[in-house]
Amino acid sequence: MVTRLASWSVRTLSLLPLSPSYSSRARFCAECLNKGMGADSHLLPKSTKSANFRLCNVSGYKSEILEIHSVAPILHVLLVPGNPGVILFYKDFVEFLYEQLEGTASITAIGHISHTRKNWEHGRLFSLEEQINHKVDFIREELQNVEVPIVLVGHSIGSYIAIEIFKRFPEKVKYCIGLYPFLTMNPESKTQLVIGKISESRILSTVLCYLIASLGLLPVPILRFIIRNSMAKSWSADAVDATCSHLSQYHVMRNVFYMAMTEFRKFAEAPDWTFIRERKAQISFLFGDDDHWGPLQVLEEISKQVPGIAVAVEREKHTHGFSCTEAGSLWVARHVVDLIKSQTSLTTQ
Repeated sequence: MVTRLASWSVRTLSLLPLSPSYSSRARFCAECLNKGMGADSHLLPKSTKSANFRLCNVSGYKSEILEIHSVAPILHVLLVPGNPGVILFYKDFVEFLYEQLEGTASITAIGHISHTRKNWEHGRLFSLEEQINHKVDFIREELQNVEVPIVLVGHSIGSYIAIEIFKRFPEKVKYCIGLYPFLTMNPESKTQLVIGKISESRILSTVLCYLIASLGLLPVPILRFIIRNSMAKSWSADAVDATCSHLSQYHVMRNVFYMAMTEFRKFAEAPDWTFIRERKAQISFLFGDDDHWGPLQVLEEISKQVPGIAVAVEREKHTHGFSCTEAGSLWVARHVVDLIKSQTSLTTQ
């Protein structure tokens, strides 16, 4: 996503404003029916309960939260995003997850510090370690009275963060799921090479962030049209809106690159195989068939280092940024629910 932003930031401004469109959820349903999915109606999303957005103060930092509360939960699912850690990209996923769990779990998704629409932290930059501590503090401050087990769901670098959270709360966490996990560097990825060079250079990252932020000066309809027609043709309306509202902010993009820099430095170390082995019955991973952030050789290494751990490969042509499309959000939500139900049935036998 970061490299796409870099490319469309220097594209034309001669595009015409976007014409009005109808609801993305309605459009998704219509596309499913047009593709013959009507005969298999369980694949269609039902009327979902909307996720609530709020600002939360975590250890003095303003944090963006999406949540859906269950009346009688048996689990509490905590979603940790990737980088960018803009939680509005996961709105469809959170809602589908709640629906697929049939209201038996409360769902909370917490964004990263300063990956927020407003510049609450006045330009301060936050490292990977600080983002991990932020999530740990959130559990201590907001979920300390939650009596049901916690299921951690992490996406991309959020998978690494989720494992670190698991280490701090081994008794409170029941299960940890990594989606399209970014756990180590991929020397064959040109994208990672480019992002690494940009993030290590203060001058390059600053110039690029100013360039991207300059697009935020455009009228919203024009900006939305540029995004929709350059990098987000299949994205949901929520994902396009999140890009317009958050990724066009200078402070957000500076934090995206700074966090990426600290991620890459951290991943000079090997993953904590010892902990993963100890908790392998409570950890699972979903990899993408063609994902440079979590390539299949990492899956093979995990299987080698931790024999018997639950790993799966998504081959439905969804991308690393699955949550940007409704189809991807629904498919991954169903996969996560299958894992949770399987884990629950094993622990209750």
